[in-house]
Amino acid sequence: MASKATRAVGVDIGGTGIKGALVDLERGALLSDRVKVATPAGAEPVDVLVAVRTVLETLGVSEADVPLGVAFPAIVKHGRTLSAANVSDAWIGFEAERFFEDGLGREIHFANDADVAGVAELRYGAAADQEGLVILTTLGTGIGTAMLHNGTLIPNSELGHLQRAGHKKDAEAWAAYSAMERDALGWAEWSRRLQWYYRHLEFLLSPDLFIVGGGVSKHAQEFLPLLDLQTPIAPAVHRNNAGIIGAAALAVS
Repeated sequence: MASKATRAVGVDIGGTGIKGALVDLERGALLSDRVKVATPAGAEPVDVLVAVRTVLETLGVSEADVPLGVAFPAIVKHGRTLSAANVSDAWIGFEAERFFEDGLGREIHFANDADVAGVAELRYGAAADQEGLVILTTLGTGIGTAMLHNGTLIPNSELGHLQRAGHKKDAEAWAAYSAMERDALGWAEWSRRLQWYYRHLEFLLSPDLFIVGGGVSKHAQEFLPLLDLQTPIAPAVHRNNAGIIGAAALAVS
């Protein structure tokens, strides 16, 4: 990828929506309107590829002259997806990066969605110049996490899947934003679930900062003040655009 590029495209594939935009890499800001389409039912690889094509065509950047980064809700190692969070099981063990490159006819950078959100906050947001361990959580359909230590990403942390002792469901099934909607919880009720989750992360990892991203971060004032933690906690600067911005940033790294 052209490391001197000043702009790139970021596409953020989620369990419910696929978002993309052209990004200014110097400022970490969107240069275009954000385009969003629904994630196809079942989220099979071919259907997701078609949806990504639609996003790129709508943005007018379907040619390979602008670097492209793609974020995906799965463990990603060497371009392969090793899990399937809220998408088809067909992605497990799938050569996803090669699949998208062949299907789009261009090189891409392919990474975990929470990790790229962490990169966005590291380069342009709440984690910039932060020493020690920063844990970013994205609260949405599930709970994605990114671990940043002294400015370095530790990829594929998957801390949303911590198991709850004596319960069949993991942390994200109980405390993600989707659980709030599913169980018709108010902010106070939901924050009690988040209290358990963030306190458990504190106990396990002793972080220096929590950053909260995902779409619900725009309502951070409704629930963050209800949490009683020893670790500072702040909303992501780039909120639900962090995945787009981080994916674009990694496209030229």
